[in-house]
Amino acid sequence: MSLEIPLMSTDEVIELDPDQLPSGEEVLSILQQERSQLSVWINVALAYYKQKKIDDCLKILESSRVDANIEYRDFERDQMRVLDMLAAYYVQEANKEKSKDKKKELFTKATLLYTMADKIIMYDQNHLLGRAYFCLLEGDKMEQADAQFNFVLNQSPNNVPSLLGKACIAFNRKDYRGALAFYKKALRTNPDSPAALRLGMGHCFMKMAFERALQLDPQCVGALVGLSILKLNLQENESNKMAVIMLSKAYAIDPKNPMVLNHLANHFFFKKHLALHAFHNTENEAMRAESCHHLARSFHAQGDCDQAFQYYYQATQFAPANFGSLNAYSTAMKILKEKVDADIPAEILNNVAALHYRLGSLTDAKSYLELALQRATWNWLCKGTLNYIPAEILNNVAALHYRLGSLTDAKSYLELALQRYAQLHSRRDTQQRRGAPLPPGQATWNWLCKGTLNYIPAEILNNVAALHYRLGSLTDAKSYLELALQRYAQLHSRRDTQQRRGAPLPPGQATWNWLCKGTLNYIPAEILNNVAALHYRLGSLTDAKSYLELALQRESGRGSFGLAVLQLHLRHDDVQPGAAERGALHWFKEALKVNTEHPDTWSLLGNLHLAQQEWGPGQKKFERILQISTTLRDAYSMIALGNVWLQTLHQPCREKDREKRHQDRALELYKQVLKGDPKNIWAANGIGCVLAHKFRMHYDVEWLTWVGRAHTLAGRAGAARGALLRARRVAPHDPALAYNTALTLRRRAALVLKDERSDLPLAQWHVGRARRQHDEELELRDRQREQREAFRKQQ
Repeated sequence: MSLEIPLMSTDEVIELDPDQLPSGEEVLSILQQERSQLSVWINVALAYYKQKKIDDCLKILESSRVDANIEYRDFERDQMRVLDMLAAYYVQEANKEKSKDKKKELFTKATLLYTMADKIIMYDQNHLLGRAYFCLLEGDKMEQADAQFNFVLNQSPNNVPSLLGKACIAFNRKDYRGALAFYKKALRTNPDSPAALRLGMGHCFMKMAFERALQLDPQCVGALVGLSILKLNLQENESNKMAVIMLSKAYAIDPKNPMVLNHLANHFFFKKHLALHAFHNTENEAMRAESCHHLARSFHAQGDCDQAFQYYYQATQFAPANFGSLNAYSTAMKILKEKVDADIPAEILNNVAALHYRLGSLTDAKSYLELALQRATWNWLCKGTLNYIPAEILNNVAALHYRLGSLTDAKSYLELALQRYAQLHSRRDTQQRRGAPLPPGQATWNWLCKGTLNYIPAEILNNVAALHYRLGSLTDAKSYLELALQRYAQLHSRRDTQQRRGAPLPPGQATWNWLCKGTLNYIPAEILNNVAALHYRLGSLTDAKSYLELALQRESGRGSFGLAVLQLHLRHDDVQPGAAERGALHWFKEALKVNTEHPDTWSLLGNLHLAQQEWGPGQKKFERILQISTTLRDAYSMIALGNVWLQTLHQPCREKDREKRHQDRALELYKQVLKGDPKNIWAANGIGCVLAHKFRMHYDVEWLTWVGRAHTLAGRAGAARGALLRARRVAPHDPALAYNTALTLRRRAALVLKDERSDLPLAQWHVGRARRQHDEELELRDRQREQREAFRKQQ
């Protein structure tokens, strides 16, 4: 049936085919010009809505509130219909919306529209039904919805929408028999009711109702999910396959449905993105708990315990009390939370963090340090001063940021630690001058000496030195390391004096019993390693080697010191030929005892073979690194292998195929490095070398253009001109190349004119040469034009 829009001044009408509607703007302009009645506007808007043209429908409804003709009988009912239709649309959108703010905004719009409709006709059945469903979807107004459904049923006992609403309320109240009775009555009243009725019965009657719902509406996602769950519960191969097919079909219909995503995530166990998608597409806490549970299981199975722990914890927060598979996790989390919430002193948490730091567990160290900072922060909030955050905690936080690469944060925390020690030292001196007793815990500080920096422990000085080293301030790093060494020497001498006098060690000094007698035996290996690194950067290889060997003796079993000694053996010029290589091989064996898969060890061993021109063994060492799962894309190893293949090109070879094969292998390795790091100059240099071996420098226009660009950027206009002119011999008609050549000549001319050392005859010669070239080019163009004209006349 076509839609009719009456024309204002005649008896004629404009007919619209509901299946082929014109653009909404065109119809809207017709309705406004003809001042059509409001009922016509509503019918046209409904036609656009049925065609899924929602924007056009909304524009027509919104405009009808202002532009429609309401000078006819019972127009109030049509006004109410417009408001109810707009409100129903906003309720639908709010039900789909995941953002709480947008959902609230849409519900507010619907509330205003329904309130305006109440003022027109309050007790209209359709209006009450729309408002009742609105209250039902808001969640916390179920009683109001029930009252409005009852009002409609009292007037019309067989009203199907009211029966469905009552069934939904009964189902949510867990009155399944009552819900089923309402569904049956609605079905008897209207056997052709929508698929949603069978879906509701399906939750009571299950399988048969789901299948009937799919017969009525093959796109019913809820019915597909329900049937798939029934088939999965059979635990048979064929039924499982059918269930996955149904879930896949439901996913194709609605890829954001959280029920579908959760069940697919449960079946495809390692597809984490399905559960994550479900988590972000629902507000229901039980569904979120299930999504978190699937994510945690997936991470747990893959060995990522940190991520698994986080999602298990989130699942316990979202899960209701009867979420069976998470009860054990919930109980465990409560016990852990009670233990963490206990009043553990910040100093103990700091020590635990330091232990995790030494063991390499930076994540655990970070969490314990954050907890220690919270404890200390609570102390100074109670006592009213920042000085109650211990400097040891600040020092450990700085060390952690240093290990994580955040040098700015490390510097800030170290400065805070130094300030804390300075404040503490000044307060202690003031108290001692007044004869006041030291505050609790200050007795352990009696080993601090007077002076400019004598009250700062060696550990903090070492961290400050390491920070300066990373920032490139080698002089400052050296001065702070010397202060740290002096502090250890002073502490060692005082301890020896106390032991000779028979005095007891101060609290905390018992931990130093591992220090041995001797010149440097009381200095920890970490500081010796830092001293060696500083000497290495300053070029004192002999001193660096001795310090590193001492550090390695102090802490055997740590491969990093051995690798550093290895580098020194490779760099050090020994008197006896081959002695450095023999010493390096000894340290290689020691390092491989600690870790057989360490890439640095194999890299240095490969470099040793390459230095001795042993290409085959060196190549195998770098290939071994690329076979390790953690270093599959190691740039250093790929460049080294590329250099091996490049080195073979320098050797005389008559096999052209073999030479081309080696060129391609080297080029492929360098390209892989550049894909990962476009700014790697070693890979770019290698590609240039390979291209040079291919003799592309003589004929490759692109290569010559880039060479010219590099010369231009380096300020060598003459060399750039030469490269571009060679390229022009290959491609004389390339316009881009001609432009680049002209640009380079102009820059070179500007440089020549700016050259103050040039005399007048030289400048005049260049100007004359430029004019001659210009005249020659004009003459060449004229000659070419004449030849073209002559050729055209011959045709």
